[in-house]
Amino acid sequence: MRGQDDKPAGLSRRGLFLGAAALGGTFATAGQAAETGKVAPDAMPDPDQRRYAFYGTGPQAGIATPPQQHLMAMAFDLTGTDPRALQVLLARWSASIGLMMEGQPVGPAEPDRETATALETGEALGLGPAGLTVTVGLGPRVFSKEMGLAAKAPPHLRPLADLPSDALRPEISGGDLSLQACADDPQVAYHAVRILARIAKRTGAATVRWTQLGFGRASAGAGQETPRNLFGYRDGTRNITTPEQLAQHVWANDGPDWQHGGTYQVMRRIEMHIENWDNAQVSHQNDVFGRHKLTGAPLTGENEFDTPDFKAKNAQGEPVIPTHAHIRLSAHETNDGIRILRRGYNFTGGLNAVGRLDAGLFFISYQNDPAHFEALQRRLGASDLLNEYISHTGSGLFWVPPAAPKGSYIGAPLFAAV
Repeated sequence: MRGQDDKPAGLSRRGLFLGAAALGGTFATAGQAAETGKVAPDAMPDPDQRRYAFYGTGPQAGIATPPQQHLMAMAFDLTGTDPRALQVLLARWSASIGLMMEGQPVGPAEPDRETATALETGEALGLGPAGLTVTVGLGPRVFSKEMGLAAKAPPHLRPLADLPSDALRPEISGGDLSLQACADDPQVAYHAVRILARIAKRTGAATVRWTQLGFGRASAGAGQETPRNLFGYRDGTRNITTPEQLAQHVWANDGPDWQHGGTYQVMRRIEMHIENWDNAQVSHQNDVFGRHKLTGAPLTGENEFDTPDFKAKNAQGEPVIPTHAHIRLSAHETNDGIRILRRGYNFTGGLNAVGRLDAGLFFISYQNDPAHFEALQRRLGASDLLNEYISHTGSGLFWVPPAAPKGSYIGAPLFAAV
């Protein structure tokens, strides 16, 4: 007899999809009909018990969700071109994510049969959901002709253009699938991607390409205090926070109906040259960002949320906010109204090969057209004063489909006619 964790013999693909969807629905908390990305009605004040809905209508959780404290990101390469293998993987991932976002194990950590190997690794048992969200993205190759899914491609999905700031390393760039796991407990976030990587390996559909651990959110959501990046400056002061801004700048409203509510995810690994920065005068650092370090206020204001005055001049007739200050080059007022939702995290990896601190910002943004990110980054990469202190070493672009309704799985409409 096979253990509960073993693959049952003779299970049809149809049975697998239905079983995976049913498994995810079975453990959904009763009465949890909140919109994806919003706190469920039965969430407890205890942050370890905070939970978000995986199944629902509209966008996936983990995008407009207020950023949690910890990140584990992972990208995968598909191992073949059979769309059915991808379908199986997405179905199994969805069922497992639905359980983990409820704080549930994905199976027995100690199977009845002594010789069985468990899928559930056990390190998150008893920790609660801790506000876990897992957001799934699909890279350009998923929609290639060789996969047979080119006709289903989102209108704007393609590899990112070469950008003036790029110093990209192939081994930490690209990917066919992305996972963004965020939680207020780092072990919960780690557990989620560990389980999902095991599923990818067991199905044989995908292999891990790169991973990134993030700590300390470097962006603010609605109602959150603006955090600081590793340069010590407020990050995310002018971020998108309102439903109206999300509808205008983040959620896709073109393409077929099933793609509405999706979005495009950009991931960038930005290394910070910490030692160089720390040796710079704070007055110069303020000019680089165009903000005061202590208060976060623009150089033309007194409070963090004062609107920058890009026309203001000093006594010498020079702009108070320098021409190539980061805040000026990235502002929507100077970029034809372009805005993106930022959801980045700080990271560190100890020391690099030359003995300097390996640290920086794992930048994540969401927008309804990746051309908007490219337009901003071309401008920043060409003349931003910050470029002296940073390097863009990793990059990826993914389409994030809408959430899965109960009884289904992420990306199900892709396979409707396959």
